[in-house]
Amino acid sequence: MNERRLLVLAGDHDAGLDAAADALDAADVDPAVATLVGHRDALACEQVRPREADALLGTTRDAVVYDAHDECRPNALGRVAGAVDGGGLLVLVAPPLDAWPTRRDRFDEGLAVPPFDLSDVTGRFRERLAATLRAHRGVAIVDVDTGTVRDDGLTDPAPRAPPSQPEPPAAHDFPAAAYDACVTDDQVAAVRAFEALRDPGAAVVVDADRGRGKSSAAGVAAACLAAEGRDVLVTAPSFRSAGELYARVAEVLDALGVEFERPDRTRVVLSAGRVRFAKPPAAAGLPDDPDVVFVDEAAALPVRLLDDFLDAPAVAFTTTVHGYEGAGRGFDVRFRDHLAESDLTVTDVTMRDPVRYAAGDPVEVWAFRALGLDARPPVDPLVADATPAACEYAALDPDALARDERLLREAFGLLVAAHYRTEPDDLARLLDAPNLSVRALRYDGHVVAVALLAREGGLDDETRESMYAGSRVKGNMLPDVLASQLRDPDAAAPTGLRVVRIATHHAARSRGLGSALLDGVRDEFDGVDWFGVGYGATPELLDFWDANGFSTVHLSTTRNDTSGEYSALMLDPASDAGERVATRHEDWFADRIGDVLADPLTDCDPDVVRGALAACDATPDPGLDADDWRVVAGAAYGPAMYSVDPAPFRRLAACALVRDDAPSLAEDDREATRRERLFVRKLLQCRSWDGVADALDYHSTGQAMRALGDALVPLVGAWGGDVAARERERYD
Repeated sequence: MNERRLLVLAGDHDAGLDAAADALDAADVDPAVATLVGHRDALACEQVRPREADALLGTTRDAVVYDAHDECRPNALGRVAGAVDGGGLLVLVAPPLDAWPTRRDRFDEGLAVPPFDLSDVTGRFRERLAATLRAHRGVAIVDVDTGTVRDDGLTDPAPRAPPSQPEPPAAHDFPAAAYDACVTDDQVAAVRAFEALRDPGAAVVVDADRGRGKSSAAGVAAACLAAEGRDVLVTAPSFRSAGELYARVAEVLDALGVEFERPDRTRVVLSAGRVRFAKPPAAAGLPDDPDVVFVDEAAALPVRLLDDFLDAPAVAFTTTVHGYEGAGRGFDVRFRDHLAESDLTVTDVTMRDPVRYAAGDPVEVWAFRALGLDARPPVDPLVADATPAACEYAALDPDALARDERLLREAFGLLVAAHYRTEPDDLARLLDAPNLSVRALRYDGHVVAVALLAREGGLDDETRESMYAGSRVKGNMLPDVLASQLRDPDAAAPTGLRVVRIATHHAARSRGLGSALLDGVRDEFDGVDWFGVGYGATPELLDFWDANGFSTVHLSTTRNDTSGEYSALMLDPASDAGERVATRHEDWFADRIGDVLADPLTDCDPDVVRGALAACDATPDPGLDADDWRVVAGAAYGPAMYSVDPAPFRRLAACALVRDDAPSLAEDDREATRRERLFVRKLLQCRSWDGVADALDYHSTGQAMRALGDALVPLVGAWGGDVAARERERYD
């Protein structure tokens, strides 16, 4: 009854592909609604590479064949499983299951990062994957080498009958035909919630697992809003991803008897309203002032773009809960707080009932288990009383994680819940990558804090020279940036340990557990030269890493494609060699940051800038000569103008924000903070006076200018020496 099935064809590669073609023929699958995911063009249907499997997001296929011989990529496997329609077939063409863990493929090559090679990569993930295939219902396994059916995939009990047609709500603003188009009670609830978009100032968030009909419900609502004369803008990672939404728009308009035209596939034009599509970067600018915006597959978009949609008159976000689509958990981890702080009235809807396939669908159950899509941290009561003193520091060995399903689900679930980028590929990396290790704090046997660590650096001369010349060296993020971007090949020689992820259970935060875990890591790994971290910078995270002894050495000059944030790189030296690397990059960062902020980082959040500079352990000197000090002191005490010679002001501002011994810019802490932001926006990022005054809530441009002069006074007094003192005397 609308359940899907998984057919595993294990054995010889060519025989498996031939058997897949036979299976599609036997199931009478139309090639137009089937897709082959793999590297060989072996079937008469659409083909995509595993790395391009995100093209299937938001689409439905009657059958998908995943050829896993050349590349078993967990992200791709999760995406293709979600694309198979109810009653459809997922075919997995794989090596013999017993031998699969010992084979190495293209995905494994990505795990073999220098100085490790392919022989160091293990096969624990595929061993676990094969075990789930053997254990789960609804999975048929055929040995194509012998023609033997190892498991017929039949289920007992038989599939359940589909639910009856849901009832429309007692009161509703959309036409009854809209609710007649719904097939579950959850869809009815979602469409009813979308009615709020008829009024400005509304936001609706619909979250669900794949296959719950959230895009379909959005299409129903978009049709109703357009029929009322509204201009509806739709965006998604690709137009193909919005295909289901557009299909429902046309169906509902037909049911309403509303005439419309399709000038092209992206536009539905009515006599008054319309539905139109724009790619996310263009849509974020709200072109032609839409009345309503629908952001479909919102979890696949950077948080920075999602923020832009908060300026829409009314906006809806549909997002996948357990699919880790694109940006993964960015929507929940980062964007939810931004939405809550906006002026929009937010309505939340969660959809649980499947639409495209039956509840309890065996393919979904298998995929969630095999790929960790439903991994969760321990329930709150189990860790609510955890403190650093009550916790045990533990090394979570990959073999132990592979053997202990509860331990694996707790550790991986904690990473999923706390980080926006954790995805199925990371489960395989955690189990198989030779450069990664996992450390945790356990409370009463349960994981309450976890860190994923990567060994980096220690590279030979040839590799370092290649990196310096522009070659990308996998798995060495910090040495790569220091050597190739910051032109320091020697920085890749010392060995370091980068904190890839660190997460604390939400029920036990703000108790020092993350810091205690980092202390445990330092105590254990006493043979490395440095500890490091790179992350999408926020003021809160900068404060955390600063408090734990890490120092800023770089702010990226482009935004992260996933988070939409500028990345901070920080080091904590652990040896003389590490100290030398950290010191020269701290000093250079403090010296060059003024020029960087005036160009590529001119739009960086001033509080991120403040946090990054405050966390830098350098002690720069302003380097001002007598003429410079006369200009700066004249602006602080008299009529001199900043605009005559901005350079010394910029150097002084950078020093004030970096140095621990810098005097406060005001007696009142709140005003001191505002003046620091003034330094960032005006002196370092060179923004207009009008924009600065408006952003910092000064009554006028003149007041902002006077505040700048006042902020310079303590700096001139502390560092200006005799030249500045004489200049002050002239005005006294």
